[in-house]
Amino acid sequence: MNDICVFFGEGYEEIEALTAVDILRRAALPVKMVSITQEREVTGSHQITVKMDAVLSEVNFDQVEMIVLPGGMPGTKNLEACEALMEQVDAFVKADRPVSAICAAPSILGHRGHLKGKKACCFPSFEEHLEGAEVLSEPSVISGNITTGRGMGAAIPFALSILERYQGKEAAKAMAEKIVY
Repeated sequence: MNDICVFFGEGYEEIEALTAVDILRRAALPVKMVSITQEREVTGSHQITVKMDAVLSEVNFDQVEMIVLPGGMPGTKNLEACEALMEQVDAFVKADRPVSAICAAPSILGHRGHLKGKKACCFPSFEEHLEGAEVLSEPSVISGNITTGRGMGAAIPFALSILERYQGKEAAKAMAEKIVY
């Protein structure tokens, strides 16, 4: 299996990004933390700095299984302003390849027209940015190739939804039990 890449912009929401990385690695899925800048360390919205596995320019998107976009501010805005990443998000959605976004980050998908006819969720007060989506208030929603999550408090269900996509409901349920969720 190719890498699931979690993309980090300055000001990312630490729990959303790192919970996905943690749970997917516990499940032995290949996950890379990728900086959207040329810097190997990225600082989150709560001043936690994390060392990345790669920088954006090193990623071969032909060998990426899924794009994961954590929320946070200004992390979400920084992700959306990264044209090289947005080109890949567009290409993934067009090719029906998996893209996941949580908290404010689903707004990126809405702004780009990728949620039309899909079900989605996001951080409360960002619903108007989910253009064309049927907006739900679930912790996490899988709709075709797109997975969305509501916010920091939904980081575990969001990560388990990604795990479910690759290893099935039973594996996600077993992981939830293993981590006492």
